[in-house]
Amino acid sequence: MARIWLPCLLLPALLVSVAANVPPRFEANMSSVSLPEDLPLGAEAFWLVAKDTDNDALTYGISGAYAYFFSVNKDTGEVKLASPLDFETLKFFSIDISVSDGHNNPVRKPMSVVVEDRNDNAPVFENTVFSTSIDETLPVGSLVFSVLAKDPDTGSGGVVQYFIEKVIPDTPDSKDLFRILEDGSIILNDNLSYNNKSVSYQLQLKACDLGGQFNNNFTVQCSQPVFLSISVNDQPDLDPQFVRQFYSASVSEDATVNTSVLMVQAVDGDKGINDPVTYSISNSTRPGWFAIGEDGLISVSAPLDRELLLEDNEEVQLQVTATEKNLNIYGQEAKATTWVTITVLDVNDHKPEFYSCVLPDCFFTPQEAQDNFSAYVDEHASTRIPIDNLTMGSNGTFLLSLMGPDAGAFSVSPVRAAGSAEVQVLVRASEMVDYESQTVMLVQVVAADSVSQLSSVATVTIHLRDSNDHRPTFPQRLYVLSVLEDSATGSVVTSSIHAEDPDTGEWGHITYRLLPGNGVDLFEVDPDSGTLTVKNGTLLDRERQAVYYLTLQATDGGGLSDTTMLQIHLLDVNDNAPVVTGSYSIFVQEEEGTVSVTIQAYDNDEPDTNNSRLLFSLLPGPYSQNFSVDPDSGLLRNVGPLDREAIDPALGGRIVLTVSVADCGVPSLSTEVNVTVTVEDINDNLPVFNQSSYKFRVEERVPGVLVGVVEAWDADQTEANNRISFSLSGSGANNFMLRGVVLGSGKAEGQLWLPPDVSLDYETQDIFKLIVSAENPGPQGHEATAEVNVTVVDVNDEPPTLVEASLRGVSVAENGSQHGQVAEVMAQDVDTEAQLEILLMNVICTKAGVDVGSVCQGWFSVAANGSVYISQSEAIDYEACDLVTMVVRAYDLNTDPRFHAYSANGSLLITIEDVNDNAPYFLQDNKTFVIIPELVLPNQQVASVQARDEDSGNNGAIRFSILQANFLAKDGTMTPSQNFFRVFTSLEANVFIGNIELVTNLDPTLQGTYQVTVKAQDTPSVGPVQEATITLNLFTVDQSYRVRLQFSTYKEEVGTNVDKIKAALAQATKTSVYIVNIQDIDSLARAQAHSYLDAYFVFSNGTALTLSQLSMMIQSDQGVLTQLLQLGLVVLGSQESQESDQPKVLTGVIIGLAVALLLVLVIVIAAFVCVRKSYHRKLRAMKASKEAQTTAAGVMPSAPAIPGTNMYNTERANPMLNLPTKDLGLEYLTSFSDLDDVSLNSLDENSVDLGTNNQKTKKDPPHSAPEPESEPEPLKTVLSRRKEAPRGQQQEGLSFTNAGLDTTDL
Repeated sequence: MARIWLPCLLLPALLVSVAANVPPRFEANMSSVSLPEDLPLGAEAFWLVAKDTDNDALTYGISGAYAYFFSVNKDTGEVKLASPLDFETLKFFSIDISVSDGHNNPVRKPMSVVVEDRNDNAPVFENTVFSTSIDETLPVGSLVFSVLAKDPDTGSGGVVQYFIEKVIPDTPDSKDLFRILEDGSIILNDNLSYNNKSVSYQLQLKACDLGGQFNNNFTVQCSQPVFLSISVNDQPDLDPQFVRQFYSASVSEDATVNTSVLMVQAVDGDKGINDPVTYSISNSTRPGWFAIGEDGLISVSAPLDRELLLEDNEEVQLQVTATEKNLNIYGQEAKATTWVTITVLDVNDHKPEFYSCVLPDCFFTPQEAQDNFSAYVDEHASTRIPIDNLTMGSNGTFLLSLMGPDAGAFSVSPVRAAGSAEVQVLVRASEMVDYESQTVMLVQVVAADSVSQLSSVATVTIHLRDSNDHRPTFPQRLYVLSVLEDSATGSVVTSSIHAEDPDTGEWGHITYRLLPGNGVDLFEVDPDSGTLTVKNGTLLDRERQAVYYLTLQATDGGGLSDTTMLQIHLLDVNDNAPVVTGSYSIFVQEEEGTVSVTIQAYDNDEPDTNNSRLLFSLLPGPYSQNFSVDPDSGLLRNVGPLDREAIDPALGGRIVLTVSVADCGVPSLSTEVNVTVTVEDINDNLPVFNQSSYKFRVEERVPGVLVGVVEAWDADQTEANNRISFSLSGSGANNFMLRGVVLGSGKAEGQLWLPPDVSLDYETQDIFKLIVSAENPGPQGHEATAEVNVTVVDVNDEPPTLVEASLRGVSVAENGSQHGQVAEVMAQDVDTEAQLEILLMNVICTKAGVDVGSVCQGWFSVAANGSVYISQSEAIDYEACDLVTMVVRAYDLNTDPRFHAYSANGSLLITIEDVNDNAPYFLQDNKTFVIIPELVLPNQQVASVQARDEDSGNNGAIRFSILQANFLAKDGTMTPSQNFFRVFTSLEANVFIGNIELVTNLDPTLQGTYQVTVKAQDTPSVGPVQEATITLNLFTVDQSYRVRLQFSTYKEEVGTNVDKIKAALAQATKTSVYIVNIQDIDSLARAQAHSYLDAYFVFSNGTALTLSQLSMMIQSDQGVLTQLLQLGLVVLGSQESQESDQPKVLTGVIIGLAVALLLVLVIVIAAFVCVRKSYHRKLRAMKASKEAQTTAAGVMPSAPAIPGTNMYNTERANPMLNLPTKDLGLEYLTSFSDLDDVSLNSLDENSVDLGTNNQKTKKDPPHSAPEPESEPEPLKTVLSRRKEAPRGQQQEGLSFTNAGLDTTDL
């Protein structure tokens, strides 16, 4: 019992943990990193940090599609930026970081890299040129135009704000005329006026972001300025305006119908439109008396009666309305009204008089009358504009007209008047009223009474008031100017461009300026004189830009302006030397070769001018007279044939010409280029030998000696063509080599040598007639030749040779089938005095290509004349050796001692033919074949045999068949099983294998052995068949050895872990584990087990484990037991045998207690079994005594273990438990109780000690009381009287003490 409990007590101590090297791990924050996009290249980006509990040296790395952005120090983990980041291109990406400690696989982890935006981009307008037009009536706050600038940055760096940098014209009323919103909308901030303000504006715009971090500084990025041009459109928004505030006139009561009384004048308030105006009388105190025409002329339309107007002050009031022809912007008529007072005069007889007054405040007295008047009027006043303060009074009807030098520019109104009337001198031709033409105009107003013909003349001096009626004008809309491109700063481009403005004073003062555009940084204009000068002469370069277009604006004092286009051409200056493109290196053959190459050059100065016209010339040189160049095209040619020999040899045939390329400018600029002409030499001189023929002698068989020397020279002067190479031709020329040696310029010798590995053979060829050639390398192929005769001096030097035909293989049958000569080896020698012998050098014996030693050494012999004889015919054995190789060679007895006298070895192959003289035989592999009928299916292999046949071919081919098959049951009965098995033959590595397969299902309840007899026979082509047989025992393992293991997990998890479970069980039991099935246990059961696994545990000898043996083996291996418990093992045996309701954490303890209880039960049962067996053994002992008396002494019948069963040997001991045992010679096929299945040697304290010629008795334990003397035990007495075996073998002593086997009581 102590032995049983010991593993349970030691289980906790055996459960130890093993610590392995732990891989490193990254810090928790190694999952993402944020980097600014303006991080400089090479700057530290971040650090890779990992921890290793083993303190191993760590190696860091970065991989992935975006790993190129970084470089990592593999030892420290410092990561630096290797490629620039750009938030706008790639905002986020992922990399793989790794760390390795050198012991475990690298630990990898993805890391997210977030790119932080920086303010590295300035806003950009979508367009760069903007223009629009707006109406002058556009309400304040209306949208004028929208611009858009985009900034790809984010945050404040991507928020765009807009600015109006400048407004042109830069006047106080335009400074705040516009404002721009955050979204780029330009809003009208004040009222426009086509008449009172500018008709066009130019806005300089700029966009900036709100700023952000860039390169560690707060930076605001702004765009390049753009310009918006705004044109103001005049709109009909103003009513017409009368040119005078009050109108009055008089007419005589006797005036006829259609008599003109007065003309009123109104103009359109919209200057940019100037809509025509029509007139009408909208109200009158005397309707119908007067009418008005469309031109504003009021005339009499009915007879007048002064007496009807006595209560009205003799006046008629007219309301005149002036209406524009077109509707205004509101869809209404644009109109204005004024009151006209017409006085109806009585007829009088006085001459007309002129007064300087305004009705009705006139006093018509002679003292007030005057003849001279002065008046003022604006130049170019509109037609019908009156001259003020001129009134005529008379009682009669008079006619008015104008006279004087300037009467054509004016008119008088009214033309006819009665009584007193305001006389108006009106502007008739406004273009003639021009201050710039004359400042004072003179007219005479003539008033003639229509009745009395009396008249008066009033002289009116009209003073013209100047107005800004002329905008500056340029005489031309386009000025084409020119300036030299090398002009210095301040150089005058032109001073002759002036705008003209006939206005005087401030109105006529003109200022000039250049509007923004391309070239304003190169030129500037004097604002007063208009002189255009060079602003920055260093920037002028015609080759970069030849023409500039500038806009010159002239503005007078009234803000009126005009522009003209300046087209400024930069005049070319010869400031660029010609440029030669490419390099020129020409190769040409002498004599026939020609030079034709065009020098490519250009001049950046103005095309088609002398500055860019190029002239080519050839500068003087040593060889320039041999070439010419076309001055215009630059084509370089050679004048005549070129001769390489005429060139200084030191130049190597290279002629360097200098070509000058000059322009025609002033001063002329030139560039020189070197042209290298390499004159390639041709082979135009033949080499010459110093002799026409040469004779040499050489001894045969002497390699590497100098045979003779030839010499030649070449007249060419260049090394390339006077270098001589020698060649050799003729029969046998390949036996020689010719070495050329340079003796000097154009001289060489050819040394005729035998190669170190070549010697001449007199017997082959005794004289060689050769041709030696001297030639210059090159395609011309010119050469000189000379004859060379080489005589070979004979020496006895040739070794003999074997005749290959005589070495053809022969065949000889084994076992004395042939005798005498089988072959003849022949040799030959080209030497005339050769004396040959054939020598046997070696005999090689092989079997199937493998050397088998000297087994065939004496089978054959070789005579000196080459005859091959069979020496030992009966000894020839194919199975020992199938190929005999006779290694022979020929020996020349008369060969010169300096040379080799032996031929090369030759091999004569003698093939031994096989005779079918060997039977097949089975190979012993000591395998035990076990069948588990429950698991074995039809067509499944259950056993195999191996056999060989030492014969070859069909004689050695083996075919297997099943001769007989029987089933031997445990009770000794034999049942035929002929059709249960079949065999298939295969060949592997020259071994024939018979695979035995099951044909039908076997009965799993049968207990016993299948005995299968297999026959192997060869298949000879000729002769009788030879065969061999073998009987195989296929042991069955019946269902009684099926063991059930119960698990706390369900069958799915057990199936997942089945490989681990099998491995653990196989490790503990050293058996093969065969799984039958895995099933879940009924859920109604209260046991902790949820599934079970049925299996067989079979040893290699066919014996199987029972449940108790399996339990003992598992408990003896604490590691396996722990592993099985972890895999869910709870019960060994049936489901009902053990159950557990405790938690899983106490499973191990409960199993230990269950095992202990089981062992107690086993001991109790074993005690009971021992009592029963004691009785049975005594019975057997009596039977054994009878058998012992009839058994010869010393003869011990063997009783091996019975594989496939748990029936032990005669002592009931399982041989796989490695316990000592000795066969008592008892029968083992008799009936026995199931209790006998328990091995006495393994379960009780009995010991059986085997010895030779001695007997050892196990001593009683010290605490046992001495037993009284008893009668001799019968079986022991019988055994002691056994006689010695007949053979004389000494019997083995057998001594044991076992009270259970005591038969005294029988």
